[in-house]
Amino acid sequence: MTTLTLVRRIRARPAIVFEALITAEGIAQWWGPDDGPVLIAEVDGWRGGRFRIRFRIADGSEHECYGEFLEVAPPERVRMSWRWVGGVEDPGESVLAITLRATGEGTELTLTHALLADDASRESHEAGWSGALDKLVAMFAGDAP
Repeated sequence: MTTLTLVRRIRARPAIVFEALITAEGIAQWWGPDDGPVLIAEVDGWRGGRFRIRFRIADGSEHECYGEFLEVAPPERVRMSWRWVGGVEDPGESVLAITLRATGEGTELTLTHALLADDASRESHEAGWSGALDKLVAMFAGDAP
């Protein structure tokens, strides 16, 4: 098992970023590694709530993940179980945690995706999450903290 950690700085307050992490409307704007659309965003953003997200990427392939919110602590932390439908991207269950910390310029976001099957899965998830987080940063690029 292996872990991926990524950090981004976002020009918005943690409370605003947090909403983009736990609502269908927010997720639909930034999920996925490229400009492909989110096709389904079903999100019950509270502890014990479930999520299901399906998106299409630029090559036309579709990917779907689902899981349960294990921790929802606004506006600082969300943690969820994670599975891919079909298990092609990673065959087992992993855990995604996103922590938000207020900074003078807005928010520092730390994403940790743990219990990934192997290095190849970590590298694939790193590419996907990097693209998605870049879109999340861009969502707030013009906003003041």
